[in-house]
Amino acid sequence: MNNIPNIKHTDSGNFFLIAGPCVVESEENVFEIACTIKAITDRLKIPFIFKASYRKANRSRLDSFTGIGDEKALAIIKSVKDRLQLPTLTDVHTAEECAIAAQSCDVLQIPAFLCRQTDLLVAAAKTGKVVNIKKGQFLSAEAMQFAVNKVKESGNDNVWLTERGTTFGYQDMVVDYRGIPAMKEFAPTVLDITHSLQQPNQTSGVTGGKPELIETIAKAGIAVGVDGIFIETHPDPSVAKSDGANMLRLDLLEDLLVKLIKVRQAVNV
Repeated sequence: MNNIPNIKHTDSGNFFLIAGPCVVESEENVFEIACTIKAITDRLKIPFIFKASYRKANRSRLDSFTGIGDEKALAIIKSVKDRLQLPTLTDVHTAEECAIAAQSCDVLQIPAFLCRQTDLLVAAAKTGKVVNIKKGQFLSAEAMQFAVNKVKESGNDNVWLTERGTTFGYQDMVVDYRGIPAMKEFAPTVLDITHSLQQPNQTSGVTGGKPELIETIAKAGIAVGVDGIFIETHPDPSVAKSDGANMLRLDLLEDLLVKLIKVRQAVNV
């Protein structure tokens, strides 16, 4: 917990960043991304939490890439934590996974589709790690107080919420920025600026996106006061093994963060 950003007073300070690849593809890929982001955030003085899913449990197609193996992927994430001295985050999908993932990560993330699963929330809480709950696409911002309460009532006050859009028109994702201040009443709130742009293709099952709108979504989130920004990034999203269509290209990250810092400074005047 000592290397988790102190976000109690982020209204007057900088936002923090949760960023990394969608899923662990290889040790080389993970360290390229982690080292690049660390260098950028060190220069810009942005608190950074490295994220990567060790397994993708929710994919549209049966033949989609799900991971390189749980133990191998978690070991790579743990190596990032130890060698780079970075806090780390990964998704958990069942109650049984929580204690295992907690050995490698400082933050356990509850996927949006699972945000109401009581046994999962309680198990994550009992690890003592920070629990980051992604808001379900099917829930209002106000409804997330019940998920937060499940974690806190299990003895863990270290809980965050992440906005990732709401389903609209059956295919589209829309971010309702009124939900940011609403969720901040319950817990520190993060905006996922990449998954918020997902557009599922109901014919092929392949998820598309509009990465050209990442900057727009991010600037609006900073303007309304999010505590943190969540970004999935990859050196070459076109060959990423998961969610490449809505990722930010790694070489575009620093320019975006510089712009977001300026927005943050402007709204805090």
